[in-house]
Amino acid sequence: MLPPGLMISAPASGTGKTTLMLGLARAFTRQGLVVQPFKSGPDYIDPAFHTAAVSNGRTSVNLDSWAMQSGRLAHLLSRAGGADIVLAEGSMGLFDGVARAGETGVGASADIAALTGWPVVLVVDVSGQAQTAAAVARGFAGFRPGVKLAGVVLNRVASPRHEKLARAGMAEAGIHVFGALPRRASIEVPERHLGLVQAEEHAALLPLINEAADFVEAHLDMEGIRQAAQSLGNVVSQTKLCPPPGQRIALARDAAFSFTYPHILEDWRAQGAEIMTFSPLNDQAPDASADCCWLPGGYPELHAERLASASAFRSALHEFGQTRPVHGECGGYMVLGAGLIDAQGVRHEMVGLLGLVTSYEKRKMHLGYRSAQLLAAMPGFAAETRLRGHEFHYSTIIEQPDLPLAHVVDAEGTAVPETGSRRGHVSGTFFHLIAEAS
Repeated sequence: MLPPGLMISAPASGTGKTTLMLGLARAFTRQGLVVQPFKSGPDYIDPAFHTAAVSNGRTSVNLDSWAMQSGRLAHLLSRAGGADIVLAEGSMGLFDGVARAGETGVGASADIAALTGWPVVLVVDVSGQAQTAAAVARGFAGFRPGVKLAGVVLNRVASPRHEKLARAGMAEAGIHVFGALPRRASIEVPERHLGLVQAEEHAALLPLINEAADFVEAHLDMEGIRQAAQSLGNVVSQTKLCPPPGQRIALARDAAFSFTYPHILEDWRAQGAEIMTFSPLNDQAPDASADCCWLPGGYPELHAERLASASAFRSALHEFGQTRPVHGECGGYMVLGAGLIDAQGVRHEMVGLLGLVTSYEKRKMHLGYRSAQLLAAMPGFAAETRLRGHEFHYSTIIEQPDLPLAHVVDAEGTAVPETGSRRGHVSGTFFHLIAEAS
């Protein structure tokens, strides 16, 4: 039985969804409620913040209507069993997705709201407007059948007069207002070029989350928000889990290698795999007993000099890759290459298991869903397997001399040049794996 829930969404990115999500999750948890958090879309940073906010042993995972099949979504939704309330944070704007739908949708947060029956709490940034914000909210209320707008939270309100005008517009439009949040920079989560600074990097994470909870409790109708939660009821969980790349997996894990979807690691463990973490930044080698090594994405460009000087790590990984499979995703893929050129144009030597050379000297954003058909086997998957994932980075390929790993297209079916690479036991992709396509 799917508990009652809410989709925390907005008309656009940068409007305050994460602050509201963290504040509500913490505030309800402090009230004694069991809160199950989720993240709609392919964001691998927000879930760690959600998990810290509820502090109840429940992990936030991604729900992705483009990349995941219905069984995969149902399996992940079933983890909400026993919760008092579900809070799901949307991505981008409520209806934003790709042009060509996957099996269950276009990747929009509205897809998940329609699938689950969770009403939407819309965060509306009213800075620079007043009554006009009501026209925006009214448009959201009637845009898509099956998506219910529970009400709005007015954010970045400048003054009591500003709030009064915005509320008047909402009342005229028939839109319920749960409350108004004044501007407060102290609880805005810092960002960098790939989004939020990671939860583990935030020096004062719990104080920030508690401040967010105090903030929303002081300004919002918490009981009204709780009572607005609904769901469609039963969820049947039937899915094929993502196979582990090995029985004993050496997983790089530190500030340079941390972009891993929680549901992927859970799938591996559920099938009996043992995950042994190590830190390349601390010049650690993968466990010698591992039968596979996996390097997730992260921020290798911020640590390129340190990685280049991690001689024990580089030597051990080079030896590991001669006899056992090694796979890298995005940042991990770049580290497996021959070199990484930083934003200042300085080249840093990487592991050299692949010939890939990438550069941040000239930034170019690569963003979007990816569908890949493997041209050769990679850890966990046979050749011809179809995978779905997401790519987001600013690096440019300078050299890519190895054999391509896959035929890769974007969400509209257009081929992309980031095909991944393979050489011997070593492989890498720019996209982060989300799910098997079939």
